[in-house]
Amino acid sequence: MNRSFQTMCNQFQLTFQTQTDGVLLREALLGQFGISKRALTAIKYDGGQLLVNGEERTVRHVLKQGDEVKIIFPIEKPSEGLIAEEGPLHIVYEDEAILLLNKAPYQSTIPSREHPTGSVANVLLHYFEQTNLQSTAHIVTRLDRDTSGLMCIAKHRHIHHLMGLAQKTHDVDRMYEAIVHGHVAEDFIEVKAPIGRSDTSIIERVVREDGQHAHTDVTVLKRFTYDGHDLTHVRLKLYTGRTHQIRVHLAHLGYPLIGDGLYGGSKELTDRHALHCVKIQFTHPVTQQQHVHEIPLAADLQRFL
Repeated sequence: MNRSFQTMCNQFQLTFQTQTDGVLLREALLGQFGISKRALTAIKYDGGQLLVNGEERTVRHVLKQGDEVKIIFPIEKPSEGLIAEEGPLHIVYEDEAILLLNKAPYQSTIPSREHPTGSVANVLLHYFEQTNLQSTAHIVTRLDRDTSGLMCIAKHRHIHHLMGLAQKTHDVDRMYEAIVHGHVAEDFIEVKAPIGRSDTSIIERVVREDGQHAHTDVTVLKRFTYDGHDLTHVRLKLYTGRTHQIRVHLAHLGYPLIGDGLYGGSKELTDRHALHCVKIQFTHPVTQQQHVHEIPLAADLQRFL
């Protein structure tokens, strides 16, 4: 199935070429083309269009092999209450559908009561305004405030929907590196330990039998001593995306992140937990091309090595 995408006059567009005869446009949209029912409703009522060979059609139109189907999505409205703020934005990759950032430590992904300004979402909204893109911050891979490294952003709600589906089928692959307390005994540890909320905190997570399935691989890169502290540089592969998953699993093993006071790490060496996303790999939701993006460990963590 041939496909392409573009943004014209702030309306995101997808174009497909059908490969079979006799399929209803609605069936193709919801099945072959991956359009959600919510998006289809928005196209119908909020200013979108469905074109077949350049002519507007209803979802009951019967497609023929070779037909060109163009989907014009409604113009998006920025999230209410989200304020655009000028700030640094380290863009690693960008096209009309996807944007990858190298997030700095000490920056929240979205505004919170404790940190209502300066988030990635605030700065993204300003960037979108400056580049004449009417959208909002669709966060695909969220990072904790202290965690640095690669983040994936969708520039349209439909792309966010497709990337969300890809995450559920483990087609968005993330690799992290971290500095942990102690010399990790084994060179490789596969952690499959369910994670749930702590009974004593609304923030803290713990390994518990009734928690959600969580799977992390831990690979030792280097064991060393720094300023009298035994430390280990590890690489981590996530198979699931539970809240605080890496932090909880490492603490569960007895090797908490340095700087992670919530899960038993000491802040003597650093005041932020030493975790950095070094790699994201995914299949582009529109072009179907394989993307692999890597960046080095953050400078404040490299000093330990």
